[in-house]
Amino acid sequence: MSFRFYTNVISGASRAAAAWMFTTGLGLIGFGLLIYLLPRLFATLAAIIFFVIGFSSVVTAIKIFVAQRQLNKANSEDLYAYRQNVRIRVEDEED
Repeated sequence: MSFRFYTNVISGASRAAAAWMFTTGLGLIGFGLLIYLLPRLFATLAAIIFFVIGFSSVVTAIKIFVAQRQLNKANSEDLYAYRQNVRIRVEDEED
């Protein structure tokens, strides 16, 4: 009589993990080989990606600066505009 500490579910999960690792390993080997064989192409792609990301971050920063400037202008011009028609009454309570 055989006694097992694991079930078929665990066996299937370990096979799936092994298959995923094998596929990932083959993909990384292939990608490394392509980088080795075509370094100028991948360097150019990396440079393009960095340029696009850098340009988009600069554009986003400029948008934030412009929005902050407009908010500061609006706040300085209408410093008490939000207080129109507001009256505060304080009643003294006599103990």
